[in-house]
Amino acid sequence: MKKLMIGNMAVAAGLHDGGLGVVSSYPGTPSTEITEFLSKYDDLHSEWAPNEKVACEVAFGASLAGARSACAMKHVGLNVAADPLFTLSYTGVNGGMVICVADDPAMHSSQNEQDSRHYAIASKIPMLEPSDSQEAYDFAKSAFELSEKFDTPVLIRMCTRIAHSQSVVETGEVIPTVLKDYEKNPQKFIMMPGNAIKRHPIVEDRTKALSDFANDCMYNKAEYNGSDIGIITSGCSYLYVKEVLGDSANILKIGMPHPLPDTLIKEFASKVKKLYVIEELDPVIETHVKALGIECVGKELFSILGEFSQSTIAKAFGKEDKYSVSADSVIPPRPPMMCAGCPHRGMFYTLSKNKITVMGDIGCYTLGAVAPLNALDSTLCMGASVSGLHGFNAARGESAERKSVAVIGDSTFMHSGMTGLVNVAYNATNSTVIILDNSITGMTGHQQNPTTGFNIKGDPAAKVDLEALCKALGINRVRVVDPYDLKACDTAIKEELAAQEPSVIISRRPCVLLKSVKHEAPLTVDSDKCKSCKRCMGLGCPAISLKDGKAKIDNTLCVGCGVCKQLCAFDAIN
Repeated sequence: MKKLMIGNMAVAAGLHDGGLGVVSSYPGTPSTEITEFLSKYDDLHSEWAPNEKVACEVAFGASLAGARSACAMKHVGLNVAADPLFTLSYTGVNGGMVICVADDPAMHSSQNEQDSRHYAIASKIPMLEPSDSQEAYDFAKSAFELSEKFDTPVLIRMCTRIAHSQSVVETGEVIPTVLKDYEKNPQKFIMMPGNAIKRHPIVEDRTKALSDFANDCMYNKAEYNGSDIGIITSGCSYLYVKEVLGDSANILKIGMPHPLPDTLIKEFASKVKKLYVIEELDPVIETHVKALGIECVGKELFSILGEFSQSTIAKAFGKEDKYSVSADSVIPPRPPMMCAGCPHRGMFYTLSKNKITVMGDIGCYTLGAVAPLNALDSTLCMGASVSGLHGFNAARGESAERKSVAVIGDSTFMHSGMTGLVNVAYNATNSTVIILDNSITGMTGHQQNPTTGFNIKGDPAAKVDLEALCKALGINRVRVVDPYDLKACDTAIKEELAAQEPSVIISRRPCVLLKSVKHEAPLTVDSDKCKSCKRCMGLGCPAISLKDGKAKIDNTLCVGCGVCKQLCAFDAIN
C-alpha cells in the first residue's frame, strides 16, 4: 500500500509493521507524533511516561520480557535517558529494542542544538538515520531484526525536516507481534561490576562486527556517476545534494552513522579526485574520514550551525541559487506569544508587576519571557526552575527568598520537578514554587500526563493529586489560585514569599485550547471611556490592540477571560 506520510508517521508504521509490542515515550517536538501515531494501533501497548528515562527503562523491561519494544524522545530527552542508555549497551536485549531520537537543527523548538550521533558513539550503540519517509519506514521496520541479530538496542535518528515533511511510503508485510521466551540470565542483565567487566569486551566485539556489517548493508549506498567529485552525506543533506547536484557528483549516502563503514568509505574515496563531507551540525563523519587518513573538505565550507538547504549546497559549489525566494515587501515580524486567554498570563503579569525574580522552565509558559511581560530570568532544562531557585536562594539568602520564585508546568513537574522540590524541603530554603497547572502537556500539542486523569488513548487513568503530592514531598504550605483572579494571585505571591518556610502555589486553570473548555463571551472596549492609558496592553494579549490611540479587542480571539477588565481603572472593558 502507498500512502503520503510525514517521517514520524512512517517511523510509527515501520515499528508497528516490524512487530512492536510495547512503546513508552515522553512527548517532545519534533518526536511527539511517533508515539501519537502508534497509540492508534490496538494490537500493541502504548503509553506516555513521566519522563524519557522512565520511557527507556519501560522499553528495556518489555524487551527483557521478550517483546519488541521502542521509546521516542527529542534530542534533549536523550540526555534524560542517557543513564539507562549506556548500560543498555552492555546488557543487550531479548526482544528487539529501538530508541527513536529527533534532533532539532536550527532549534525550532529547543533550547540547544546538540547532535545525537555523539550518544551513539559514546554508548557504542548502532544508529540509523533515514533521509525521507520511505527510509524512515524501512529503517524502523528493519531495526528490530538488527537489534536482535547483534544483541543491542538500536538508535534511529530523525531531524525536524525528516520528521515533519511528507513523502510517499510503500508499506509492506506486517510482522505479527511475538513474545519471545524469557529466561533468567543474571550474567547478562544484572550490571553489577563483576558482570559488567565481562560484558564490555562483548560490546567492543559487537562494534567491530557492526562496522563490518555497515560496509554492505541496506543503510549505506554508493552512487557512482563517473564524476571526479565525491560527496559523503547523510539525512536530509542527501536530498539537498541530490536536488542541486543531481548526477554530477558521486555520492556515498550514509544511513548508518555509527558505526561507520570504513571499507566502503575508503573504496569510495579512492574513486574520486576531490572528496566533500556534507552533514548538518557536528563534523562526525568528517572527523572519522580524516582519522582514516583521507583528505576531505567539510566544515571549512559547510557551517557547524543550524540547518542546511538547497541554497546552502548551491552556494558552496558556486551554482545559481534558484531555490530560495524573498517577499517583495518587508513583512513585520510576528513574535511568539501566549494565546489569548492563556491561564499563565495573569500569573506572569503579577510576577512582573511585583518585580519578582523568576526561574523558568520548559513549556509554552516559557513565552512569559518575551515582551511586554519579560517575566523570566532563566530557562535551562526540564525541572531546572525548582532546583535552580533553591541554589539561587542558598547563595543569596533571605533577601532573595523574599523576591524570587520558580514556575513549572504540571507535566514538567511530573517529569523532573518533584526531585527538585524534595531538595527544597530537605535542604530548607524558603523557596516558593509556582506550579502552572493547565491540565495538559501544552507545548507539544495536548498530550495527557499523570496529572490529567487520562492515558494516551484518552481512557480514564489514575490522577496525581498535586496538592497531596507536594505535601508528601515535605511542603506544608500548599495553596491553589485561579490565575484569572489577579488580586488572588497578588495576595498568594506576597504571602508565600513572606513565609518563613518553603511553599507551593498551584496556579490552576485549563489551557484555553482544550476542547472541553467553555469560553465566556468576548469583551469589548467602550472607546468613549478608554483614556488610552495602555495598561491593558501590558498583558501582551494578542486579542488587544490599539486603534486611533484607543484599546480595541478582537472578538474572534478574545475568550472572555476578564483579566484585562481587572486592569482597567475606567471601566472601559465590558
